[in-house]
Amino acid sequence: MTQIPDIDPIESREWQDAIEDVIERDGANRAHHLLDKAVQAARGAGANLPFSATTPYQNTIPADDQEYFPGDLEMEWRIRTINRWNAMATVVRRNKESSEYGGHIASFASSAVMYDIGLNHFWRSKSAIHGGDLVFFQGHVIPGIYARSFMEGRISEERLENFRSEVDGKGLSSYPHPWLMPDYWQFPTVSMGLGPLMAIYQARFMKYMHNRGHIDMADRKVWCFLGDGEMDEPESRGAIDLAAREGLDNLIFVINCNLQRLDGPVRGNGKIVQELEGDFRGAGWEVIKLLWGRGWDELLERDTSGRLRQLMDETVDGDYQTFKSRDGAYIREHFFGKYPETAALVEDWTDDQIWALRRGGHDPQKVYTAFKRAVDTKDQPTCLLIKTVKGYGMGTAGEGQNTTHQQKKLAEDQLRAFRDRFKIPVSDEDLPKAPFVTLNNAQKAYLADRRKALGGDFPKRTTDAPKLTIPSLDAFKRQLQSSGEREISTTMAFVQILTTLLRDKNIGKQVVPIVPDESRTFGMEGLFRSVGIYNPKGQKYTPEDREQMSYYKESETGQVLQEGINEAGSMADWIAAATSYSNHGVAMIPFYIYYSMFGFQRTGDLAWAAGDSRARGFLLGGTAGRTTLNGEGLQHEDGHSHILASTIPNCVSYDPTFQYEVAVIVQHGLKRMFEDEEDVYFYLTLMNENYVHPEMPMGVEGDIVRGLYRLQKTSRPGKKHVNLMGSGTILMQAIKAAEMLKEDFGVTADIWSVPSFNELGRDYEHVERWNRMNPLDEPREPFVTAQLKGAKGPFIAATDYMKSFADQIRAGVPGRYTVLGTDGFGRSDSRVNLRRFFEVDANHIAAAAMTDLYREGAVTKTDLQKALKTYEIDGDKPNPRLV
Repeated sequence: MTQIPDIDPIESREWQDAIEDVIERDGANRAHHLLDKAVQAARGAGANLPFSATTPYQNTIPADDQEYFPGDLEMEWRIRTINRWNAMATVVRRNKESSEYGGHIASFASSAVMYDIGLNHFWRSKSAIHGGDLVFFQGHVIPGIYARSFMEGRISEERLENFRSEVDGKGLSSYPHPWLMPDYWQFPTVSMGLGPLMAIYQARFMKYMHNRGHIDMADRKVWCFLGDGEMDEPESRGAIDLAAREGLDNLIFVINCNLQRLDGPVRGNGKIVQELEGDFRGAGWEVIKLLWGRGWDELLERDTSGRLRQLMDETVDGDYQTFKSRDGAYIREHFFGKYPETAALVEDWTDDQIWALRRGGHDPQKVYTAFKRAVDTKDQPTCLLIKTVKGYGMGTAGEGQNTTHQQKKLAEDQLRAFRDRFKIPVSDEDLPKAPFVTLNNAQKAYLADRRKALGGDFPKRTTDAPKLTIPSLDAFKRQLQSSGEREISTTMAFVQILTTLLRDKNIGKQVVPIVPDESRTFGMEGLFRSVGIYNPKGQKYTPEDREQMSYYKESETGQVLQEGINEAGSMADWIAAATSYSNHGVAMIPFYIYYSMFGFQRTGDLAWAAGDSRARGFLLGGTAGRTTLNGEGLQHEDGHSHILASTIPNCVSYDPTFQYEVAVIVQHGLKRMFEDEEDVYFYLTLMNENYVHPEMPMGVEGDIVRGLYRLQKTSRPGKKHVNLMGSGTILMQAIKAAEMLKEDFGVTADIWSVPSFNELGRDYEHVERWNRMNPLDEPREPFVTAQLKGAKGPFIAATDYMKSFADQIRAGVPGRYTVLGTDGFGRSDSRVNLRRFFEVDANHIAAAAMTDLYREGAVTKTDLQKALKTYEIDGDKPNPRLV
């Protein structure tokens, strides 16, 4: 930045004196107001004023504005030191048994005060009179949270002893996992970056619920605890502008700035606090920096030269880390000793006094003040940047050291130093065992009183939402009938089903349509006007299509969540809606529809977190299939989303062909998730290819949801008979292939619809496991085997997905089984050409059937040669997987 010369130093001094006088007389806020007005006037006159999103490297809240601390500082310190010890002991004791258990000590050591203040004074539990706060705990601090619950009597010593030993049901999960501890953890967080993204959308969805009248959010907050190293994940900062844009004053980020990530400094040559302040202030957040503890207040007050403030500003994080890994003498020489003025500030201090200077995050009164300011902030989210020391209290075992994140064990002398520093009541005799320390009655009573005042235990996950009244299958009567001569796609059928649900008197208001800027692609633009697009600020403009029936209507009570080109945000929004039954006590039914290629592939980590979160809702992969979205090419054509979906244990996935299958699956999913309250979520692929849909055959509903039913049965199978299987639009190719085989070679065929190869595969695995584990009992039969065992002839399965999708049921198919699929990169062309290229068209299906019949001796070599010629099969064609 170019330095502008001062043409009138006297006038400059007068302006500075005037501001200092205003601050002294009327306070900093008045000075802020006057300067802001002056800046506006200067800019209005054309002045090119420099912009800075950062403030000096000091506490945002002056010492004079310190809030009254409502607790007993001495009592809380005593309890907190025991909590520190027990958190450390949890990891150390486990790793005495074996180092394979792992765990982390340093992160909680740096942030213990923050969690203590939150649990003692801020975080309300869900109760009859309050909806409760939502807290995303930083994953690596979890031993400290368990230790706190142990002191409160919520977790037994046996369970604490079995930290990270969960198999026998007596232990504790490594990190926050609602799937593993469903009554305790609210959110999974330790996949770095997902916590902040999900927290933003949880806060946003809370406002959505409030504005639509589902809940009274009152003063509820969403707190998200993060490490400064985690903020390098793109997801950590990727949605902060949305939080500011929508005025999410129910959202608080607490970033523990201990200046270290896993291997070393976050910004050794820079200042991560300043970087984050610039990003969040620039996005429109309220930013509160808490860098220095109370011991620094005296020094700053005596810093009449400004040298200490200058030194604070110019010292880089790598040096700040080094200072806290050394001692007071080192800090005197290398920090205060840089300038005569700063050296003079501590010349009569001992090295121990210098060493005792604390960073802001270790000062409970200042942390309380920062938290209080955050909860009182209106109309914008708050980011707290709180500076701490990683491994605080660990001494030579890791305080401020690059190795501290991996520290799992403490030697006896290090345990002794820890004990003595925090005055832990452990004898020399017991010291090597690092025993857990319990509270005395007064300490227990204090904690109990604090939590009682805040509504009860925390963290705590509840599932007391009322069940929903799900419409019967008859509600979708239109989809159960034939489409007649009208050709439609399964996407169109889904939109009709969604519209029916939105109009349902019992659950219509619970439905949450979520779209990432593709509503028109999926034929959903009618929802714009009928239920509106959610915007907390309403619609302050006149849309250009206002005179059209389906104009772009935004409303503060809108029902559609239109997320723009933002699949990660859409998925986080869906998770918030899919967990509302737990977080808000009101079950919502989210339907998130998107290009299927941009689901599990793009946001797979969030899909896994959804499973861990026990999410309930529907994901709809639109324009699915490698050859169905024909024009878009390699990056858009999905041939593997079902394979990815199968990796998530509680994701139930289907690839339906007909509208009645979609209706049966959706109604079945609604019943399982919102009536039977199963912790599963559904994934359906939908296509944009139009064809005639038949009426639902009688009595196939149960087989549809299990994954397999016979669509067409030959009344008199001939000697040359095959079974053609398929899902999605490729089943239509199988039907065409059957007609060709009959006409060309007199081959008869049964047609099998396979709405879910994944469900068939899971059933087969489950049954085979039972048979292996119970070899002396009567063997059970997999569903796929039971369905197919009476069928005559070979089986040929074709799908618009990779061969491994249909191949997973091979062992359960009672006969010769050939699989066709779309392995390889997609490309742009017509559907006809793409299916020919990937070898899943009717010609290749028919040829595969003839090959299998030949191998079984049902047709002659001459027949096979004729078939290969008739169906234009080129044996020298390159494998599509390789080109």
